[in-house]
Amino acid sequence: MHEGSIEDAAFVMALRGRGVRDTDTLRAMERVPRERFAPARHRDLARRDLGLPLPCGQTMTAPTIVAGMLTALAVRPGVRILEIGTGSGYVTALLLRLGAARVRSVERYATLAEDARDNLVPEDRPLAEIVVGDGLHPGGLAGLELFDRILLNGTLAALPGHLAEALAPGGRLVAALGRPEAATLLTLVREADGTCAERRGATIRLAPLTPGRACVL
Repeated sequence: MHEGSIEDAAFVMALRGRGVRDTDTLRAMERVPRERFAPARHRDLARRDLGLPLPCGQTMTAPTIVAGMLTALAVRPGVRILEIGTGSGYVTALLLRLGAARVRSVERYATLAEDARDNLVPEDRPLAEIVVGDGLHPGGLAGLELFDRILLNGTLAALPGHLAEALAPGGRLVAALGRPEAATLLTLVREADGTCAERRGATIRLAPLTPGRACVL
């Protein structure tokens, strides 16, 4: 388990200064060192509020955007989470620190999925099922399991219907809809009667999610 440091505390204080207020999210981000998930050549920038380039042309999302999405997701201890877009595995680790009982994370690039598994600490690996596939296609999610939380780590023009259907009663989905340079944070909550209520939040900058499973990388 990662032990806190002066650098971790300074990182959290900087996030507070940028408007992040959720205590659970801040505590998780203090406990999970972002530099462990950043590419080696960019680790010196890991504690800055910057998106960082990943292999396969992907991006590690800026910390304040991650914090805003996690706050909207409102993770509670014991929930089952579906994550679309694993990337480096940083958000997967944060979801587990927030109390998720299990995270199924779907990544279209096998290279990133393998790296993400390696980036997780040993005690997290049994709780994180990282699979290579297309989470934006109905056939890309094996089985008929319902999830308490669904997080999409990227921008979409519209929300695929099968993802809302994968929410358990009382479940919550967080995504960014619109254009990558000006997307709207969407929170979708499935009520006990099966209906869904939407909330639109802040405008954010977030790299797009690409459909399809990569055939090469």
